[in-house]
Amino acid sequence: MNNKVFKLTTIIALSMFLFNGCATDDLEPTLAQDKPVEGSITSVGNLFSILKGAHSQMTSGGYYGQAMIITNEVRSDNCFSNGYSGRYSTQAEYAYNENTGYVWDNAYQVIANANIIINQSLDGLSGDLAYGSHIQGQATGLRALAHFDLLRSFGQQHTGGSLGVPIITQFKDESNLFPARNTVDEVKAAIYADLEAAFTMMDVAYDSKIYFSKYAAKALESRVAVYFGDWPRARDAAMEVLGSGMYTIAPAGSFVSNWGSKQAGNSIFELQNSASDNAGIGGLAYIYRWPTFPATGYGDIQVVDNVYALFEATDVRRDILGYQLEATGATPSLRNMGKYPDTVSYTDNIPLMRIEEVILNYAEALFEINNADPAALTQLNSITSNRGASAHASVTKQIILDERRKELMFEGFRFDDLVRTGESIDVLGSIQNVIQTLTYPNNLFAYPIPKAETDANSNMVQNAGY
Repeated sequence: MNNKVFKLTTIIALSMFLFNGCATDDLEPTLAQDKPVEGSITSVGNLFSILKGAHSQMTSGGYYGQAMIITNEVRSDNCFSNGYSGRYSTQAEYAYNENTGYVWDNAYQVIANANIIINQSLDGLSGDLAYGSHIQGQATGLRALAHFDLLRSFGQQHTGGSLGVPIITQFKDESNLFPARNTVDEVKAAIYADLEAAFTMMDVAYDSKIYFSKYAAKALESRVAVYFGDWPRARDAAMEVLGSGMYTIAPAGSFVSNWGSKQAGNSIFELQNSASDNAGIGGLAYIYRWPTFPATGYGDIQVVDNVYALFEATDVRRDILGYQLEATGATPSLRNMGKYPDTVSYTDNIPLMRIEEVILNYAEALFEINNADPAALTQLNSITSNRGASAHASVTKQIILDERRKELMFEGFRFDDLVRTGESIDVLGSIQNVIQTLTYPNNLFAYPIPKAETDANSNMVQNAGY
């Protein structure tokens, strides 16, 4: 069997991912020694070890540690790549090809680990079986998140096609060694089903913000529903999170400082990061700014100059921005200085879900269901009132999108907001020059399936244009 296909569906080197998240003494010997998985899981503790490995895999530079967030900013009107080290210029200029692997392998590795947990019977395992069920719920939520990340990266929903990505629900499926792509609608349905199941299986008594949690499932459901325009679902999922009373909007005085803290009150789910997980050059801080003066490091991702003018002078979100000199006498460049700020130890946690996003999801859903619903304005102004920004007197779709841009900037949302609303995108070169304008829909709004995958799997259909 070709190793590449086996990698997608079963992930041979399981221990590599387990080692990312836990010590070998957490595991049964056969797991720690990279032996077959069958029969190796004897306790709930083993399931937790695999879960930690899945979370740790997500912090890698090829996933949420850098690439997933950066590529969705650099392909938007927020940022561009200056080519300082040559990183992300290909993505920023939409010049990627089928040799660009992107997040494919990382996301399917997370899915593989999740499937081991999900399909493991709890019968006969030692430990707290109620906690074991919670862990299986967490794994089900992670599987949904990874499938969504794959779908929004490789799916044809913004190219005029209907193909999504393969839905993988078994660690080893001998009947489906060469999986074909499911449709966009099939993948979306599978994501929703996983999130509904995950929410039911998890218990808030076991929740932690550094692992996928009960209300993270509903926060993610609201995100997926907004992405696809399923407005009643987006409304109802957001209401579940807001109704929990477990999270609070960051007030103006701590909005910036929150980004240097861990598990703040507005955080729903964040990835725990350490220097060993994603040291230095593979992290977000190293690519968004230079760690020293004169410049060293990468610092490829600059902020588009006109972004500064989006914010009122009193809006604390503007304080995330700053100017940085490469060398004496050089022209200062506008940078993300406040989000993921640690350029010393590179151990900032990576917030993936915040209550502010859920509120914005809720406001947009309310507006789309009924443009005259006053609750949409109330929700929107609950954000501005905590940012030192002027309250809105009315709501429009553009106002909602503008608030999303200001609140979620540099977190990897902007490209998706542009394409889901059918916007054209100006492609920027290394000096902020417009290279071309891509109109919607466009083949370049989906990444190519990696060539190694299409070569190995005759059932894998490549996206158009590659």
